Amino acid sequence: MFFSWPFFFEVLIGGLLSGVMYSLVALGFVLIFKASGVFNFAQGAMVLFAALTLVGFINMGVPVPLAIVIAIIVMILLAYAVERAVLRPLVNQPPIILFMATIGITFFIDGFGQTLWGSDVYALDIGIPNQPLFFGDILVNSFDLVAAVVAGVLVAVLAVFFQKTRIGRALRAVADDHQAAMSVGIPLRVIWVIVWSVAGLVALVAGIMWGSKLGVQFSLALIALKALPVLILGGFTSIPGAIIGGLIIGAGEKLAEVFIGPFLAGAIEDWFAYMLAMLVLLFRPQGLFGEKIIERV
Repeated sequence: MFFSWPFFFEVLIGGLLSGVMYSLVALGFVLIFKASGVFNFAQGAMVLFAALTLVGFINMGVPVPLAIVIAIIVMILLAYAVERAVLRPLVNQPPIILFMATIGITFFIDGFGQTLWGSDVYALDIGIPNQPLFFGDILVNSFDLVAAVVAGVLVAVLAVFFQKTRIGRALRAVADDHQAAMSVGIPLRVIWVIVWSVAGLVALVAGIMWGSKLGVQFSLALIALKALPVLILGGFTSIPGAIIGGLIIGAGEKLAEVFIGPFLAGAIEDWFAYMLAMLVLLFRPQGLFGEKIIERV
């Protein structure tokens, strides 16, 4: 294969920007795990449901800004319903019980979304530019640049929220020990509604980006599977790690597919992220930026 540096950097930048899209989904996982110690299997379904709600109201003739506001309200209501119907009865249950509950939430949201909006593929256009840009000999998609800026802003806001605000500190206390947090007056029910609402807003942002790029369809829920290697690499408790993990996965799989794939019959992009995640699990199970958990017995 003929090698040129402009082409190499074009593939690298394309991979980095694709990784940002993975990171938008991974952020939702990190939020709920960081604040409750629960792996939310339903995050992919929340991305799909948020995108379906937005495009559904837009197709009904609602202006885009108002449709976004309505979608935000719907995701907050969904968070309240999840807390009231599922999480509240399971306070102080083992994490595996809560994890299994999120699997049930996944199938409910999928079915409920299909009942409300149907199973067709919907185009989503809210005015995000999608023209190619040339930086010298390097081609970059303007849509991917917008996604990168949005992800950067989200990470900055969420990092400040968790580290500097009173609610953020309460969220981390709840994750450490539900019972202890309640004993010092932290309202567990309110905290869970807040964190699931924030995760719902992140899901809406991810749904807008992925829906604008691929169309709003039920396969969007499967992008959660691609976010798992990002989580393993960056760490389940690290918000910046979700972004850096996404960048590593995105760049690695694109470079491997283009420059190594021809020698291995291709399709490296389908499994590269999972093999990299397995290697990380072998040598650093908590991820590159995750907090090491020490259990005393």
